[in-house]
Amino acid sequence: MVLLHALGERGADWDVIRSEFDPLYRVLTVDLRGHGDSDWPGQYTYELMRDDVLGMLDQLEMDKVTIVGHSLGGVVAYLIAEEHPNRVERLIVEDATPPYPTDRAVPDRPDGPLPFDWPVVPAIRGQLNQATEVWWDRLREITAPMLLIGGGPDSHISSEKLEEVARRVPRCTVVTIPAGHYVHATAPAEFAATVLEFLREN
Repeated sequence: MVLLHALGERGADWDVIRSEFDPLYRVLTVDLRGHGDSDWPGQYTYELMRDDVLGMLDQLEMDKVTIVGHSLGGVVAYLIAEEHPNRVERLIVEDATPPYPTDRAVPDRPDGPLPFDWPVVPAIRGQLNQATEVWWDRLREITAPMLLIGGGPDSHISSEKLEEVARRVPRCTVVTIPAGHYVHATAPAEFAATVLEFLREN
């Protein structure tokens, strides 16, 4: 099981629920490029992060995995499942859709040191704002059973967009846990139970 974090977070963000999965799976928490202890090379795209994760799986000789991705990590998970469907056994995405064109302003950099490379933010926001329908068209290429967990009305992610994802992915179940965007952190027990039930049934 590979756990992919949100923008500005790191692999340790999953520690609040990792203990629920460790007895059942070999669990890997990843610091995506520009975050935490991974390299901060200054060049950031979803595709580069996808390729980093695939390269890690190659190094570890892990041919097929269950992927859990939140927000930024969820988009990376979509790309892995689209590009290499044979390598994803099950896909779990927390409160994330593929990018769609909109005008998302780049916030000002906070003062002080950060646990991630700030250039990640404008790079990813730029990709979001320039997204095309291709991001959504490729959803039909996902062959793994998929669980899509939405955060409900307190999340900035549109429930209508999540339902649209479910209509395009061949085998997708949508569950709403009304806990906001960081479902696994604000409702960890319910999040873990929902994921484990899905994995038992799929």
